[in-house]
Amino acid sequence: MNYEQLYAAIQNYAESDEQSFLQSIPTFVYNCEERIYNAVQIPAIRKNVTGNFTQGDKYLALPPDYLASFSMAVIFPDGSQEFLIDKDVNFIRQAYPSPTDEGTPRYYAQFQPYTYIIGPTPDENYDVELHYYYYPVSIVQGVLSGLGTISGGSGYVNGTYQKVPLTGGSGSFALADIVVSGGVVSSVSIRDGGSFYIVGDVLSASTANLGNAGSGFSVPVTNINNPTGTSWLGTNFESVLLYGSLREAVVYQKGEQDIVNYYEQKYQESLALLRELGDGKDRRSAYRDGQLKLPIQGPVR
Repeated sequence: MNYEQLYAAIQNYAESDEQSFLQSIPTFVYNCEERIYNAVQIPAIRKNVTGNFTQGDKYLALPPDYLASFSMAVIFPDGSQEFLIDKDVNFIRQAYPSPTDEGTPRYYAQFQPYTYIIGPTPDENYDVELHYYYYPVSIVQGVLSGLGTISGGSGYVNGTYQKVPLTGGSGSFALADIVVSGGVVSSVSIRDGGSFYIVGDVLSASTANLGNAGSGFSVPVTNINNPTGTSWLGTNFESVLLYGSLREAVVYQKGEQDIVNYYEQKYQESLALLRELGDGKDRRSAYRDGQLKLPIQGPVR
């Protein structure tokens, strides 16, 4: 299932083509994806990155798509590795209270949302490998993430206009903060990337949202997220994505509680199957664990 199919399914199941509902479909999907990625440790959403511990610096910045740690290891010049132990910040503070407590790093803890604290403080520069769970790019297709050089037009009313709907292009529902200076549009900052845009689209905005005067403003789309509208979940486990998104949609519509409960139950059933894969089958080895054996009912005598 790609995003176009998911979008159509949500609309059809919910039986709604109301504009605010359609505008909210990406939010339903984002919320569903967040629930799933925080509920199941899916091996397919792990990645490795390498970086550096710096002598005298007990902090390490984390990647922006970081979700949770799987492992961290110091890499020595001969290629050997020593894995660090995940601890609490308080443990590291207590064990290594002085800035002069330096040595080969042995422990790490999440200090801030995107920062680790290391103990002891590195006594020299080290290579480090982090294996972590990450937030994949959403299945939502064609979200605006970059705009090109602005053609500012003329005659617009000076001011800052917030959450202005962008017009034109292949997509819909993108919003931007627009600044007009000297009658010319001088900056455009994306507030909501909408969906279904493509690189090369040329966008503008209604004069009614820019002081009821002026013309000629346009800006090209230079970058979007997920141009194909595919994801691991959509390809491998579409049911959990569909039912989770529908549950969010029904809540948005203030649907009857029994309908909310129905979609929540279907979501939980699908999530249980995904958990069996992510937390079970993907962590088994036939060599180490043998083949899975299920009890069977013998003949009744």
